Amino acid sequence: MRTMDTRIGKVKLNCDFYSGTDTYSDGDIENRLLDIVKSGKDLEEVLIEDTDWPVLYHLSDIRKNIVSWYDFNSKGTVLEIGSGCGAITGALCEKTSRVVAIDLSKRRSEINAYRNNYDNLEIIVGNFEDIKTDEKFDYVTLIGVLEYSIYYINSPEPFLDMLRKAREYLKPGGQLIIAIENKYGLKYWAGAKEDHTGVEFDGIQNYSGVDRVRTFSRGTLDRLLCEAGFKDNDFYYPFPDYKLPLEIYSPEHLPGTGELLSYSPAYDRDRVVLFDEAKAAEALVQDGLFEEFANSFLVISRRAD
Repeated sequence: MRTMDTRIGKVKLNCDFYSGTDTYSDGDIENRLLDIVKSGKDLEEVLIEDTDWPVLYHLSDIRKNIVSWYDFNSKGTVLEIGSGCGAITGALCEKTSRVVAIDLSKRRSEINAYRNNYDNLEIIVGNFEDIKTDEKFDYVTLIGVLEYSIYYINSPEPFLDMLRKAREYLKPGGQLIIAIENKYGLKYWAGAKEDHTGVEFDGIQNYSGVDRVRTFSRGTLDRLLCEAGFKDNDFYYPFPDYKLPLEIYSPEHLPGTGELLSYSPAYDRDRVVLFDEAKAAEALVQDGLFEEFANSFLVISRRAD
């Protein structure tokens, strides 16, 4: 029986599975973000005045581009795993009938609730592995989450088991939506630091000495999905990456001459530029290799029944 449901505006906040401690946090910036969303200020005006990367990352509407283009069933339901401060949650609420968002952090969940005041939103605070529900969904999202499966899933194969667990929450024929960096993204070859570790070439060198995060090549990610029980894994390519996507490319529409920036911007850290990424990307397109070296993947997979 639920005993810890509360309301923030129209949003139901379920803390039944909350441990009492936020085990994942960006620090004091989250208090600032909470004050901003509680104030009711126009977020576009906030972003003009406040140029700090965490504020841009968590509050920019550009984040929604990763899903806003997709033709969701308006009567469908969504399980959003790792909803964070709600950058994507609002778009999902606007496009479907019900969204259940899960996040480890109560503070981030409060930011989400104040930001996205929708009556079709329920936020559950807790570790995804510990949450118990019999509800099945039309869509499950892992946007910027799969790479951190070690934090969520206690198993020898946390990434595969994360996908399997996500599959359990899908209705027959349901869809899993994943966004994740490409281990071999072109920007990394050109000198950008690995997004999660801040070290040049970390992913390319197979994360030597790193045990908390993993990204994957296109082929490995496809094989993991197939092994976890998914089929028809459709790959798309957010540019410059899935975090702040300005374009979503598909196998049918890959970038053409002059479409890309000369290099992928790094908003949160310095980076070197070893060569012209745009010219390299155009060469990869011509040689049929762009999809292997895109900076990020957006994958829409269907449950195999």
